[in-house]
Amino acid sequence: MGKVAINIATGSLLQEETIVGIDLGTTNSLIAIVKTDTRQPLALRDIDGLALVPSIVHFDQNGNTTVGNPAKELLVAEPERTIYSVKRLMGKSYKDVSKDAGFFAYNIIDDDTDALVKIQVGQKFYSPIELSSYILKELKHRAEHILKTSVTKAVITVPAYFNDAQRQATRDAGRLAGLDVLRIINEPTAASLAYGLGAKQGTESTIAVYDLGGGTFDISILTISNGIFEVLSTNGDTYLGGDDMDRVLAQHWNKELGMPDSDKSAMQQLRITAEEAKKHLSGNDNFSGTINGKQVSITRQQFNELIQPLVDRTITACGNALRDAGLKKEQIDAVVMVGGSTRVPLVKNSVRDFFGREVHDELNPDEVVALGAAVQADILAGNNTEMLLLDVTPLSLGIETMGGLMDVLIPRNSKIPMKAGRQYTTQKDGQGGMRISVFQGERDLVQDNRKLAEFNLTGIPGMPAGMAKVEVSFLIDADGILKVSATELRSGVAQSIDVKPQYGLTDEEVEKMLLDSLTHAKDDIKTRALVEATTEAQQMLDVTEKFLTKHRAVLTDEEIELTNQRIQILQQAISDKDKDRIQQELEILNDISRPYAERVMDAALKDAMKGKKVI
Repeated sequence: MGKVAINIATGSLLQEETIVGIDLGTTNSLIAIVKTDTRQPLALRDIDGLALVPSIVHFDQNGNTTVGNPAKELLVAEPERTIYSVKRLMGKSYKDVSKDAGFFAYNIIDDDTDALVKIQVGQKFYSPIELSSYILKELKHRAEHILKTSVTKAVITVPAYFNDAQRQATRDAGRLAGLDVLRIINEPTAASLAYGLGAKQGTESTIAVYDLGGGTFDISILTISNGIFEVLSTNGDTYLGGDDMDRVLAQHWNKELGMPDSDKSAMQQLRITAEEAKKHLSGNDNFSGTINGKQVSITRQQFNELIQPLVDRTITACGNALRDAGLKKEQIDAVVMVGGSTRVPLVKNSVRDFFGREVHDELNPDEVVALGAAVQADILAGNNTEMLLLDVTPLSLGIETMGGLMDVLIPRNSKIPMKAGRQYTTQKDGQGGMRISVFQGERDLVQDNRKLAEFNLTGIPGMPAGMAKVEVSFLIDADGILKVSATELRSGVAQSIDVKPQYGLTDEEVEKMLLDSLTHAKDDIKTRALVEATTEAQQMLDVTEKFLTKHRAVLTDEEIELTNQRIQILQQAISDKDKDRIQQELEILNDISRPYAERVMDAALKDAMKGKKVI
């Protein structure tokens, strides 16, 4: 790996090099750069001229991966091995996604916990971070092939509504793909940058970004003042997009054709023809085609009538976003259109009529977010001096959690001043204190990072494990001073400390820490996944053993013997440090013990109801 010069004050790179901009999308992803000769952003295309890479990963029987269009072709043939829309799972627990689990054809593990969601393919378990890293690797490979140079640095975009855990998951996916993620930026911010809106110093404007993709819709209202982007409000629907337009047209045609839903091949052909019609009607008044030898047709007017309710839903969301931002339509200075579905004339006209002004759609709506990410990358590379680059943190800041893991609260290259917080809880019954250890660095284990400070939060009232709610907050002021505070929310017990994060670190030390984090990314993520699986398994063992002791009377000898056997097998998997086996055995133990817990709950309810009348 070559050496990289970094401006310690800003986190920008001192030499000109290619930093890519990546739009990691729900349906499609793509990568862009700013061309050195024209200084214009450009989406990178494959040999067939295609910029979009479907965000789909397929695993064969041996665990080998295929990404993009080849994987998309296997969606129907091998649905349980073909993973799509993984962005919807980023930074989420099963509880977060359980109501939508039916949307996914693949197996999302139902462990009914707050642990991050896992996807099972065959006997292997994958996190959304690992799955996203395969898509990012494919994009990295594409860029290296086209540019004939290694690509190790990127700016990646996320929706404005992504929370801290989802942003951190995106950053980890980049690192696992061999990319140093210099900045995570909001998709609406990227779209605004692509149009050069408000990024120059001395300007101020309010912008609406209307983003209608294949599967999701969101509207964001931002203000841009002297190059500082602030999201005032965001609204939308994570299950509304161009796919729904295809679906209503397919249903319309199927009323005429009467094909059974069980005929998967015909249904797929119906959907593909509907998508073809939607695209054709963007530039024509009529469409006709054949499905299974039968003629179908639609006019643009009929199509508009079918999709009007969907478009109305997006306009309602625009009104809600304006209300939440406390603004009137007249106060919006520009409207930016993002996402392939904004090509539909009814969509464009409805948005123009709602805001009462012409919309920005000059750039390719599929590519505009990636183009904006490339502009941000160009600013970070120090090539664009017209636009403002705020001071940023040179290294990530976080605290130590169970198993010696680094939990990042403020990622490197976050603009300052900056505030972030996260809630933690106690691990043992009656635990009266918690040690807060603050670290700086990019590695997954705290032992590989630099310790900045440590203090104890004491006086936590005695409660069962998991009941205490301790909020740890990081605040970096404009001078780079970090203030760390911890508060137990139920009792109000609090403690804080001031830290100077950059103190004593040379440019060379920062550079070494960054390069180490990339070199060891794969091992670090493996270690983190193993530690997290082991911690989860250990907690399950503790709970199960306590349960067996307390409720032995309601269990049969066979049940106790079976449970003890599975406990021993899980303990062996922990000893062997086999992540997939730990998760597999954890699922088995979970499935075995769930009926016991339900039986105990039923018995407790019956006892509580004895002698009481229910009115």
